[in-house]
Amino acid sequence: MTVNVERNLSPPGVDLGRFPSRGRARALALARHLGGLVALLLASSVVVFLSLQLAPGSPESVLFGQQQVPDAVREAVRARYHLDDPVPLQYLNWLAGVLQGDFGVSIAYQQPVSTRIGDAAATTVLLAGYALVLILLVGVGLGALAALRPGRVDGLVTLLTGVAVATPTFVAATLLLSYFAVELGWFPVYGPGTGLLDRLWHLTLPAVALTIWAASFVARVTRAAMREQLAGEHVETARARGLAERHVIRRHVFRNALVPITTVAGLQAAGLIVGTVVVDQIFQLGGLGQLLVTAVNQSDFPMVQAICLLLVCAFVLVNTGVDLLYRVLDPRLRAAAGARR
Repeated sequence: MTVNVERNLSPPGVDLGRFPSRGRARALALARHLGGLVALLLASSVVVFLSLQLAPGSPESVLFGQQQVPDAVREAVRARYHLDDPVPLQYLNWLAGVLQGDFGVSIAYQQPVSTRIGDAAATTVLLAGYALVLILLVGVGLGALAALRPGRVDGLVTLLTGVAVATPTFVAATLLLSYFAVELGWFPVYGPGTGLLDRLWHLTLPAVALTIWAASFVARVTRAAMREQLAGEHVETARARGLAERHVIRRHVFRNALVPITTVAGLQAAGLIVGTVVVDQIFQLGGLGQLLVTAVNQSDFPMVQAICLLLVCAFVLVNTGVDLLYRVLDPRLRAAAGARR
């Protein structure tokens, strides 16, 4: 006689076959994340578009200024930029172009916006990536050193990070530029450089300027998180079992401290998007920051819209990536998500 174990073990009125499998649950969770990401990006695009609509001036006023032009020319400009359309229709036309990689035509340069921002975006991405690597290496390294070496080393790291945290990015950039570039001549004063190695050389001082504050903050969080783990009973148990100190630090201390470290590192990575605007302008790197400032001064609405949208999307994507990374680092979050389902 065949016994249906699944049916016998299931509570009355509950069909276990209706529960999703683990793979299906993960797919549903991923779909929810992607849906939320799309909704957030759409909301961000609406805010970016409407904020420029509320700004003073218009494309025709920027193009013509105080000049008297024929009505036919003015109507042609209004038709080109869809200024006579209702605002919702203007947004839909703009969004449709953005989804196809068309951000419109620059008012100041009379060129496609995507053509102008291509090289600038590459410089900004390289600068942010360079700075993020330095932040992780310096911040996590100093924090771990301070946690594992109490006493003079810990005091010195705490003092240095305390001073660095109090130093704004634009002050650090100005000091680095004045001393290492102008006074000593070790680094280029301005410009993005040509070729990968030369560009990295030109971006070193800007990346260091972005690193000083952020790495100090990461170091303090790393030190506190690892100190908390070092004082835990699980570490004492691991040492009592005779495990090597390297194994204890790597598997039981650093690994458990990764969640707060990842949190603050993700925040700093998102903050780099704003920080590059300031540093880019100081070092004249020709990235999105300098292009944004120039576009604002010239009232180049399509250019400002495109750059703001790219920066906001980058910020949202970085935060979403960090949120997904939590689930990989901390199994408790996956278990909590599964319990909610």
